[in-house]
Amino acid sequence: MKCLVLYSYPPEPDGQSLQGHLLYKGILASGNDAIPCHFKGSIEKEFYLKHLKLDVAFGIGFWGNVPDVVHEPLKYGITPVPWFNADGWIANYQDEFNRLELMFTTSEWVRQTYKRDGVDISKIVPMHIGIDTDMFRPAENPYISNAIRKTIGIKKNEKMILTIGGDTTSKGSQEMMKALAEVDNEFKDWKYVCKSWPSECAREWREHETKLAEDLGLKGKVIFLEDEFDQLFMSHFINAADIYAAPSRLEGFGMVQVEAMSCGKPVISINKMGPSETIIHNKTGFLAKVAEEVVLNQEWVYPSMGFDKQQVLQFQEPKTFAYRADINDLRDFTLKLLIDDNLRQDMGKSAREHVVKNLDYRHTAKKMIDITKERLGLD
Repeated sequence: MKCLVLYSYPPEPDGQSLQGHLLYKGILASGNDAIPCHFKGSIEKEFYLKHLKLDVAFGIGFWGNVPDVVHEPLKYGITPVPWFNADGWIANYQDEFNRLELMFTTSEWVRQTYKRDGVDISKIVPMHIGIDTDMFRPAENPYISNAIRKTIGIKKNEKMILTIGGDTTSKGSQEMMKALAEVDNEFKDWKYVCKSWPSECAREWREHETKLAEDLGLKGKVIFLEDEFDQLFMSHFINAADIYAAPSRLEGFGMVQVEAMSCGKPVISINKMGPSETIIHNKTGFLAKVAEEVVLNQEWVYPSMGFDKQQVLQFQEPKTFAYRADINDLRDFTLKLLIDDNLRQDMGKSAREHVVKNLDYRHTAKKMIDITKERLGLD
């Protein structure tokens, strides 16, 4: 089978680009042909679609990428197979999704979001993102981890809790800070590292996070970092932590959480969305229950979302746009992991085994290829 893989190529250090690049590598590893290409329109993309006699064009993204990864291949008679996340809701592309022969979503939760928003999901298959378990693996040399900890101000006696995201508030850092303020009454030797990517959005949230840390009496115990890391250094950075925490507010999959498990780290998250499908509660980490749902009754919509004009759209039924994890659960789970070295070690070992067996990118790519061949009648 010959495939075009449409994503941000050459690969960039964001989740969707890495998702696409690992799919491309996994397809090659499965013995099939694959060509990587940026999803945006270009002479290169047009050439591949027009001249290479492709069987399918896999497209990585979310509903907003329909024009690039669904409409464009169809112009040239190439079957599009999106592998999409969600972004709160599905906007106005239901007809396009219903006409597809096959589609993948990054979790069953995302699949159900499409169903909620009026899409026939009989042709949608949930497929978790595969990660590179050779790169994200437990550290063999403690020198690198210790050097990173020293560089960012973690003392030898302190446990390091880590959250990573484009911004960390969306990954639940504010809920974690509230939980850690209570943890601090019983266990003092910890530092919480919130690492975000440089962006205006992250900086705006950082103002709220900094004030919250001060209001909670955690000034000096929460370390804020804003930087870009490549994949190799990201694996080193995760290995420097003792606990990875991301009780995300909206998460269709949770790639860094899986990468942390692959590094042998126990993960604290929320019992909803993608994390509830990849983290095994009480075995590879802990899942806090949902304390709150944020729902909207209306939303601004734009032509770029598939609508005729800019307008306020009234929803027939309220839509859940975010969740908040239970603070008491986060406190209890964090405290358990901080005080029990054996628990952290056992959970980390189970987490690594789980990811290697089920969430390696080669495993995911082979499953996608096999399903695609079967559903579309390809050799």
